[in-house]
Amino acid sequence: MKIGIGADHRGFGLKSKIIDFLKKKGYEVIDYGTNSEESVDYPKIAIKCAQDVSKRKIRFGILLCYTGQGMVMTANKVKGIRAAVCTKPKIAQLTRAHNNSNVLVLPAGFLKFDKNTKKLIDIFLHTKFEGGRHLRRVNIIKKYENAHHK
Repeated sequence: MKIGIGADHRGFGLKSKIIDFLKKKGYEVIDYGTNSEESVDYPKIAIKCAQDVSKRKIRFGILLCYTGQGMVMTANKVKGIRAAVCTKPKIAQLTRAHNNSNVLVLPAGFLKFDKNTKKLIDIFLHTKFEGGRHLRRVNIIKKYENAHHK
């Protein structure tokens, strides 16, 4: 499975640890940057990763910035993206099962690279979308998006 990952300068340190974690688990990881703690414009990174998820070049995206808010707002502007900020494994499980989220956003300033974060990532990548009443709701989002997205 191909996973894309990108971070701004505030998420760079955590991103590097997550890349190693994912590679050890056998994932192919596409790194969208940044590659240092020098200040960058996070929207460029979020857009490129989200576009590749939307085009199905990668299965999931993982984005990091200090609060996660800038990355999630930007990623969700890309048609077909359902990005979610997650801080706990249960949130990751529910956003995959109920919302069919395809981009995981992590608030690097509020998470450590620990057992909780590893579990959160694993759960996001392995939880199946439940469909049913949740599919109806995701389809409402898609219908709006298709009617209003250029």
